[in-house]
Amino acid sequence: MQLTQMELSTAANVPRSIVQAVERGRVDRVRLGDVQRIAGALDASVDPVLRWRGGDLPRLVNARHAALHEIVAARFADLPDWIYEPEVSFSQYGERGVVDGLGWHAASRSLLVGEWKSELVDFSDLMGTVDRKRRLAVEIARERRWRPLTVSTWVVVADGRTNRRELARHETVLRSKFPADGHAIAAWLRHPVGRLDAISFLPLASPDGTLLVPTATRLVRRARHGADEGP
Repeated sequence: MQLTQMELSTAANVPRSIVQAVERGRVDRVRLGDVQRIAGALDASVDPVLRWRGGDLPRLVNARHAALHEIVAARFADLPDWIYEPEVSFSQYGERGVVDGLGWHAASRSLLVGEWKSELVDFSDLMGTVDRKRRLAVEIARERRWRPLTVSTWVVVADGRTNRRELARHETVLRSKFPADGHAIAAWLRHPVGRLDAISFLPLASPDGTLLVPTATRLVRRARHGADEGP
C-alpha cells in the first residue's frame, strides 16, 4: 500500500507529525493508540512486548504466581488438620481448568477453594472464575472421597501498592463478594465453622523477610506493620 504522509495521516485520523515521528523511528514520543491507528490504516497490527529488566513480563508474573503458591503451601503446612492440594486440575461437565489450591478439613467437612492472584486486573473475570470453581468444587471433592458440608473461597493477592490501590478502587464490589479479610480467614482456618468468602493480601516474602521473587523488588514491598497480611 503506497500512501503519502498526509494520506496516511487522514486514514489513521492522527496528525501528520505523528506519522513523521513513526517513520523516523521516534516512537518513544508517540502514544500506543496512535501507533495502532497507523498500523490499522496500513492493514497491519502492533504487538507490543513489555519487558522488565531485560526479561519478559510473563516470566515475572509466573514467578510471582509461583511464589504465592509457595507461601500459601507453607501456611497450610502449619495447619495439621488441613489437607492441602495445589494446582488441582478438573474436567467437569465439559468445563476444564485448574484450582490454584484446594483445602479439606475433615473434622468440620469444610472445603476451601483458593484462587491466587499475583496481579489484580479483571475483577469481573475474577468473580466469575471463583464462582465457577466453587460450583464444580463439590464434584472435584467427591473424586477424593470428600463429602463437604460447606464450600468456602479464599482469594489471595500479592501484596503491593498497585494491587492495594486496585482493590481500594473496587472495594465495594469485591467486599460484597468476599466480605472476610485476612484476619477473618486466619481465624476461620484455625476453627472452620460455616461458609466463608475472603480476599486478603500476602507479601511475596518468606518468614525471615527474604523476597521470593528477587527480580521484582520494585514491584513488591514488605507489608506495613499491622497491615492485612492474611494468616
